[in-house]
Parts: sequence; C-alpha cells; structure tokens
Amino acid sequence: MYSTVEYKGLKSDYRCGYCGSDDGKVSAGMWAHAMSVQDYQDLIDRGWRRSGMYVYKPTMNRTCCPQYTIRCHILDFKLSKSSKKVLKKMMRFLSKGEVVKGSDVEPMDSHSEDAGIGHQPVACTSEFNTDIEKPFKIVSLEEPESTEIQEKPQPDAASDKGEPGPKNPSVDVSTEPFKSVPKPGRGADPTKPPCRKAKDIRREIKLKKLLQKQQQRGVADVSQHQGPSCANPYTVPLGHHVPQANQPKSLEEFIFESLTPDAVHQLEVKLVPVSSDDPDFTESFNQSAALYAKYQMAVHQDSPDECSESEYTRFLCQSPLQAENPPDGPVSGYGSFHQQYWLDGKIIAVGVIDILPRCISSVYLYYDPDFAFLSLGVYSALREVAFTTQLQKTVPSVCYYYMGFYIHSCPKMKYKGQYHPSDLLCPETYAWVPIEKCRTKLDQSKYSRLNEDPNAEDENRFRDLGKVLVLYRNTVMPYSIYQRRKKRANDEEAVRQYASLVGQTCAERMLLYRN
Repeated sequence: MYSTVEYKGLKSDYRCGYCGSDDGKVSAGMWAHAMSVQDYQDLIDRGWRRSGMYVYKPTMNRTCCPQYTIRCHILDFKLSKSSKKVLKKMMRFLSKGEVVKGSDVEPMDSHSEDAGIGHQPVACTSEFNTDIEKPFKIVSLEEPESTEIQEKPQPDAASDKGEPGPKNPSVDVSTEPFKSVPKPGRGADPTKPPCRKAKDIRREIKLKKLLQKQQQRGVADVSQHQGPSCANPYTVPLGHHVPQANQPKSLEEFIFESLTPDAVHQLEVKLVPVSSDDPDFTESFNQSAALYAKYQMAVHQDSPDECSESEYTRFLCQSPLQAENPPDGPVSGYGSFHQQYWLDGKIIAVGVIDILPRCISSVYLYYDPDFAFLSLGVYSALREVAFTTQLQKTVPSVCYYYMGFYIHSCPKMKYKGQYHPSDLLCPETYAWVPIEKCRTKLDQSKYSRLNEDPNAEDENRFRDLGKVLVLYRNTVMPYSIYQRRKKRANDEEAVRQYASLVGQTCAERMLLYRN
C-alpha cells in the first residue's frame, strides 16, 4: 500500500491561536489521501503532525510561535506531585463521590489542544481524482526514455473550502479513509493452546511471588488483591494491579488501583477503532459527536455550525492512516483510535490517538465540561502514558508517547515539559534532545537549533530529486521519468520543497500526486 499525498505548499500570514497574532503563523501542508503508519511515524519524527486528513509542518524559523515536537520516554516515566494529585482526586471521586473544585496542576486541562486552534479558512482546490483502491502501473528508473506525454483534457475537479490547519480538512476524495480495516484472518490455530493476555500472565507471576514472600513471613493469603481480568482487549477496567509493599506507587498502580465494592462511580476506558465497520464506533458516534459539540462551544466558544457532526467527522473521525494488524503488532492493530472514558455508562471524555510503530501519538482530547473538576486533560494524558507502557510490554518498539507540540513561549503548551523524561525535536537536524538542555536556549530565543553538535546534519536530508516518487495518471514513476515524459513540467521547485520537508526516505516511498 502506497501513501498518497498532495502537497499544498507554504501557508503564511494567518492567525495564530497561541499569541493572537493575526498574520504570524507559517506552515507547510499536504493532504494525505492514504498513509501507512510507518510513513506517518517517519513524518512526525521530522516535525509533521496530522489533523484529520491534513498533515502540516510549522515553518519553525518564520512562524511566530515555533512548535517543537515533544515525546516522553514511557520506560523511565516519573510521576510529578501535581500528576499524583490528579490521580488521587479521580480515585476519591470514584470511590466516595468526592468533588474537589480548583487545583494547582498544569495550567491547561486539555493536553492536545494545539491541534484545533488558530487557523483561518482559505480556499483550497484539489484535482486528485485517482482511485487509490485500484492497482497502479509502476515505471522504474531503468525504463528507457519515451516521447512526451500527450495531454488530454481533464475534467474539472470539485473544489471545497477548507483551511491549512487542523479543523477543516477540505479535499473530497472518492474513498472514505476510515473504511480501511484489516482483512479477517483464519482464526485461532486449534493445535496451539489458547492465547492469554500478557497482563494476565504478568499478574499471575506477580501474585505467585507475593504469595511466596507472604508465606515465608507467615502472613495471610493475599489473593484478595487480585482484580478482575479484562475480557475485551479494547477495555481497561480499574483494579488489576497489586502494589508492592514499601515501594512508591507506579503510574499503573495509581490508575488501576482496586475500587471497593461500595464505590460510588465506575470508570471504564474503551479503545475503539475509528472505522465505520466497527460496531462500538458506530453505536457511540452520536454520543461522541454531541460531547464534542458541547466541549467546543463551552471551552473554545465555537458556534454550533463550527462543531457540527460533519465538522466532527472531518476533524476527528477521518484519518489517512491505513489500519494494519501484523502478527507481531498490538492486539488492537496500528491506526487511528478513540479512547473513550465511560463513567457510569456515559461517555465523559474521548482521547483521539494514533498507534504507530514506535509510539502512541496524542491527536486531540475533548471532554464534558461538567467534569472539568477532574482535570480530565491531565488524567487522560496519564492514562495514555500508562496505555503506552502496557503496549510496550508486548510490542517493545512502542516506547514513546508523543504529546504533539511544545511551545516554550506559550504557557498553555509549555506545561508539557513537566512530563519526565521528555525530548524535543531539533528543527534543523531532526535529532532528539533532552528538554532540560533546551530550556536555556529557548529562554533566549523562540527559535533555536537544539542540537548541541555544531557539525551535525540532517541524516535523512533531501539528496536526489530524480528519485522522488510521483503518481501521474494512475502510474507510479520516479520524478526523473515524469520530467522526461512530461517535458512541459514546471513544478520542480515545489517538488524540491516537498522532498526537503519530508526527507529522502519518505520522498522515495510515498506517492506525490501530480496533475
């Protein structure tokens, strides 16, 4: 499966939602009509980020508020005091119904709001009319030169109004991006023992060790600590971790602490694939869309038209990521998901995430403003860190949690640096640098080359324009072949700019649509 993108170039002089500048924001963007999870992983490691079908990259040395990609190391994650307060507050609410108004935690309750603010609509026209479901004809570099392609009249393509930012992806394509789901397999192998969840095995081993220690000390049986197992792989209930004696509680122990039988509330977190073929997604769609509208109008003062079901679908349900379910991957597969927070049978928050080969990437969070006292932005971020930690135990390559963008000059985005340990992406070499080494530089200048090695370069920098892969009239070919065939091609500057932004690897692997 090829990733297929349509580069839209640089967008400048539009409103910034962080500093309020009317014309300070500058970014490059492209419509991703289909994208593999590996290609998107490589793109976000070069500073790109998606919003719906639109993938954008801030022009760091020109934009008013440089946005640095930030990632957290989940294997060494350390809970801050303010995070512990949020977790304890949630536990008191669930167990006793206690409501605590006001807190001194992070200044912004939603941990990924940078995905949806500060972009003005602009006209955008797409001529992409190729059916990406059909097999492409492939032309290699070895093909001999041929005569100039005879141009044929092309039908007028439909255009739509959109914006170069997160909330309004505007290109209509013939395929629905969230219909792509893994093909059904053959089922379990009857000759092998039934599969067991890794966390159940770990819990059993942990309990055996505890039991042995307790028996050696003459202490009573500890089996009462065992929580219920999780039958649904997309559902994570509270109460399946056993705290170690005389040890500080880990994040997982805080989150999955067992509730007493007389607990006032029950919280369940469900991981739902973003797919019209998934029953959980379709059954909860109306409730999720209504919650999104309630959140946007209360928190961002959107009008009803700005948070309609169609806008909700464009922004948070359409995704270019193609679902993949390899045998060595997560049980859920890779792709785009909604992590739904069900309180007593009602959705009170939804975290939109992408599960990628090396990370879980947070896309957006919306929640019921009536439950803002629970600091759901912080709580959901901690749940996503814990979810990444669980996933890493079965898929070792998934060892980072990406929180979107860090903006040192904006308090609403600066708080992300409190999640330890974290790295920022150098905007020039695309190397990861511990945030502690970046703060002094960013205090002095909003934009900074973060890499401390003056001789370091972008190892995946653009090198060969001729090898950029393009899609022209349903035919895949290197750009050098395209130029020979279409002698009147005058798009070299745009293709060169695209390749320099995505890097040579993605430029040779993704299809750049040419009309």
